Formats: sequence, structure tokens, C-alpha cells
Amino acid sequence: MDAEHALPPIVTLTLNPCVDVSYDVDQLVEDQKIHANANRLDPGGNGINVARALKRLQRAAQACTVVGGEIGDLFIRLVKHQVDHLHAVRIDGETRINVTVQQRQPRAQFEISGIGPQLDAATLQHITATVLDRTGSGYAVLTGSRMPGVPTGYYAEVIDRLRAQGARAIVDAQGEMLERAVAAAPFLIKPNRVELEQLVRRKLPDTAAVVQAAQQMCARGVQWVCASLGGEGAVLVSATQVLVGRAPAVTVASTVGAGDSMVGALVHALSRGDPPRQALRLALACGSGTAAQPGTELFDPQALPALLALTQVSA
Repeated sequence: MDAEHALPPIVTLTLNPCVDVSYDVDQLVEDQKIHANANRLDPGGNGINVARALKRLQRAAQACTVVGGEIGDLFIRLVKHQVDHLHAVRIDGETRINVTVQQRQPRAQFEISGIGPQLDAATLQHITATVLDRTGSGYAVLTGSRMPGVPTGYYAEVIDRLRAQGARAIVDAQGEMLERAVAAAPFLIKPNRVELEQLVRRKLPDTAAVVQAAQQMCARGVQWVCASLGGEGAVLVSATQVLVGRAPAVTVASTVGAGDSMVGALVHALSRGDPPRQALRLALACGSGTAAQPGTELFDPQALPALLALTQVSA
């Protein structure tokens, strides 16, 4: 058996995928048509981006999603060579389109997220069964926005079912879906500062406050909390460990997909038994590498050695 097949399976779930449209403009002007300097199309959705990141780390993943309409057809054409194993269930309606606008002067990023089609109960049950079957006793990444028809307690329910079969759940969500997922005690969550502030219902002005809030989540049963802090880096916290990472400095082109790249790196490293310090270093390198790319383009694997050399993690 080769090394890849000896590793536990990784499955990603994306209930609300999208086609990401990105524009680079000099400046937005109210009530005026603005011509873009550059534009691109990318397959999107958090779990899809995680699977794309895993492929760049030479780790196969099963990407489970639902698609609809002509935008769904375009999505499949865009993604088919960027993930190893795509499981796409057809539904009625149109897969959503997300738009990101990068403004040069003053530097700013604007994002508009589409709603997505309605998901019926039978399709939700089908895609859930696919995720559980493909995951086995491995790792399942539950991430992304909630499309119409999906209850807020859905991730929590899937976490319970994964645990019952010996699998581990990684959750990157927000709002009530994340809060209810935390109550189900997943293996790992990856909130950003704002999402963690919403969980603990207070401001987290510095790294020490972020660490304390992450420890609060661990006391509720979450095994690992990776809180991303943008250009400041991230912390990785368990009941017994606190790791603080500083991200390498890069010229930011687009932050879309940076958090997903971090999730992919974390699950890849932790699932193969890497030390947590090494997992956080890889996550920060992949996240920073993605932030340096335009649109929803992810990190360049050939740039990782240099980024890793500039990434610092301390206990």
C-alpha cells in the first residue's frame, strides 16, 4: 500500500458552491460604469476551495457538492481539473454567482455573495449519506454558507453522525450554524476574529484575548481551535496547547480563499500525524500564498518552501 492510500480519507462538503467572478478596477464611482483592468472566473465555495488546496498539497480529497442550471455546468467545467474526486448532485435552480471587486485607489476589497437555489430535504439527505459513506473513519470538512432549505442545526447533526462512525469533523462556518456546531464538539473549528467574537459575545482586541476565547471553545468540547487573524497570523489552541503563528508578509491581491487554504493545510497535516506546530506553519504559509494571488486563485505550491521559511510559530 502506498503512502497516499495509507492516509485517512478527507471529504469536503459544499452545499452552496458558486462561480466566483473577480474584477480589478482603479476606483468605484457611484452611478458610473467602471471598466475593469482585469477579470477572471474561478470555481468557488469554501469546501471546493479546501479540496483545491488539498490537491495542490498532493493530497486527494473527495469533494461533495450540489449544482444547478447553466451556472452549475460552468462550475463543473471550471473545477473538474482542480479537484481529484468530484461528487456533484444535480438540483433545480441555478448555482449562485459571487462577485469580488478589488479597488486599487484607495485599496479595498468588495464582495457580493449570491443566495443559491433551494435545497430539498431528499437531496440534502442524499448528499449527507454520500459524505458519511465517503468519509468512513476519516476527516470531513463542513464549511460554507447555508443555502435555502438547510436547517441551522445541520452541521451539528452531521458532526454527531460522523462521530458515531469514528470520523472527525472540521467546521468553518459562522453565526448560528457555527454556534450549534460547537455544541456538537467537532474535532476542529477555524473561525476568524469576528466569528470568534460572535461566539463568545465580546470583543477580542489582542492575541491574548483571542487565545482565551479559543480556550473557552475547547472547554466546551472542541478539540482544536484555529483562529485566523488576517495579516497578524493565527493561533492554534487545544485544551493543553497554545501556539501563536506569525504569517509571512505578502502583497495582498485578494483574501478570497485564504481561510480555505488554511483549513486544507490543517486537515492535511493533522490527519497525517504532523506536530501541531508544523500544521500551523503550513496553514499560515498556504493562507498567505493564497492572499497573494488574484481572484480565487490559490497558493502556488512551488512558493511554499520560501513562505514556510518566513513563517514563525511559538508556544
